[in-house]
Amino acid sequence: MNYSFRELECFIAVAEELSFTRAAERLHLAQPPLSRHIRTLEEKVGAELFLRRPRKISLTPAGMIFYEETRNIPRRMERAGEIAKRTSLGETARLRLGFVSAVMNDELIDIFRRFRKTHSGVQIMLHDLAPQEQLNAIADGRLEGGFIGLQPREARTGIRFVPWHKEPLKCFVPQGHVFEEKKILHLESAMDESFIAVASESAPAFAAHVRDLCGAAGFRPRVILESPRAQAVALMVAAGSGIAILPAALAGLFPESVRAIPLKGNPSITHVFACRKQKPTPALDDLIRMMK
Repeated sequence: MNYSFRELECFIAVAEELSFTRAAERLHLAQPPLSRHIRTLEEKVGAELFLRRPRKISLTPAGMIFYEETRNIPRRMERAGEIAKRTSLGETARLRLGFVSAVMNDELIDIFRRFRKTHSGVQIMLHDLAPQEQLNAIADGRLEGGFIGLQPREARTGIRFVPWHKEPLKCFVPQGHVFEEKKILHLESAMDESFIAVASESAPAFAAHVRDLCGAAGFRPRVILESPRAQAVALMVAAGSGIAILPAALAGLFPESVRAIPLKGNPSITHVFACRKQKPTPALDDLIRMMK
């Protein structure tokens, strides 16, 4: 079916604003032509995409599915245009790299900044993915490498790991928690606490590391909530749902709502960069040298 870009743009705006008036303002378009574009699109699709009621509009089941399938098209077209422009200016090399948001610290930003100064013709494309997703994408060639956090405990055929950053772990507690005023926390004192954890399916090495720390303190953590993202875990701590053991850099996300307490013994993790063992491209090789 031949949908026009304008029709999709109008549909996405209405789907996100749930208002023809706000969508028209967002697109700098009068409401009558906006409505015509939506009607034309519905005719092409062969289904009503919106349930229209007085003073209220909502997506139909068909509209919800259509939105999920089309919502990224404008962004992808915009990105394709940017890539084409960069290519026309001579930026033909490209590095597709994965990362977990928890590793985006000042040191990594500095690495990218220095790399950019010496490799202005290389385009870096960053993809926020869980460690396990990154490793799969690196193995099948969809990524050149990735900042995965902790190195997996199980060997991965054809993948090498480059250590680049060491970071302490801390116990994150919500404001008002009984541990809030502690300067150093003995982990065994947390054995009766409710824990929030990074899901082992997305970050198995980190989840196992936290379990081992608690095991060494004489208990198995009582995990009541999990998330594939460390930021979401920190957010749930801020909301008062429990405590968590997380990389120290995440303490800056919610400084008013979360206290990150150093742990006795100062346990830490070493972040690694993963890539295929085969000879890297010159650009990737230079990036790895900067990390070392």
